[in-house]
Amino acid sequence: MRIARFTTGDEPSYGVLSGELDAFGQPEEDAVLVALAGDPMYVGLKLLDQEHKLADVRLLAPVLPRSKVIGFGRNYAAHAAELGNEVPEEPLMFLKPNTSVAGPGDPIFYPTQTQDLHYEGELAVVIGRICRDVPPEQATDVIYGYTIGNDVTARDLQKADGQFSRAKGFDSFCPLGPWIETDLDPQHFADGVAIQTHLNGEVVQDGSTADMIYDIPALIAYVSSVMTLLPGDVILTGTPEGVGPMQVGDEVEVSIAGLGALTNKVARR
Repeated sequence: MRIARFTTGDEPSYGVLSGELDAFGQPEEDAVLVALAGDPMYVGLKLLDQEHKLADVRLLAPVLPRSKVIGFGRNYAAHAAELGNEVPEEPLMFLKPNTSVAGPGDPIFYPTQTQDLHYEGELAVVIGRICRDVPPEQATDVIYGYTIGNDVTARDLQKADGQFSRAKGFDSFCPLGPWIETDLDPQHFADGVAIQTHLNGEVVQDGSTADMIYDIPALIAYVSSVMTLLPGDVILTGTPEGVGPMQVGDEVEVSIAGLGALTNKVARR
């Protein structure tokens, strides 16, 4: 089930997307959103007798974390190598503020403090219930669904600071979308699910979740051993190799098999 957060010009609403995705991850032309009575993560799936054509609405970030976004760095060996880093001996965890979240079509603002702004296409996990000390074998019990993320990073600030908070924490540095897929389970596919990033139409990242060093249950177990996870928290699971710079005016699209595509343009702040 694909759950979207959207607006028609009024207050944000939630809906279930009808139909299937085509080979390019796009919904059918006549796709509609069946409206829901409130945030389904908190009030459950209560369908209303109301539909909106997808073409007539503006999609928003499918979740606004009330608490936090947790990222994991260097979770793909080839990505660690391309930046001259060693594979971490345990998951390399960092936080992004919830104010960094942006939605589909929202601009990624290029801050004046950086000269080297990078895209990082990633699979994002949305947590569905409060939890702590989750064993790996029970990790799927706390997952609400999956969406697409772009862990935008000011690479020069990351190197200068020696840590990630500023480099990954600017407003608009965490685009999410276009919806949450509740039925996808990447762990059930031996080859994982494919992740691609296009920059101005050109493929720049082409990987698979099968190449993760630490899989999703391991990441959930690790972070929940440190901090309580709350409904709506988002975990970014790392990026494949091929990261690189974006410039003002560029369009970046991250697509993940079964999830669709997340597109944003870079704008001057």
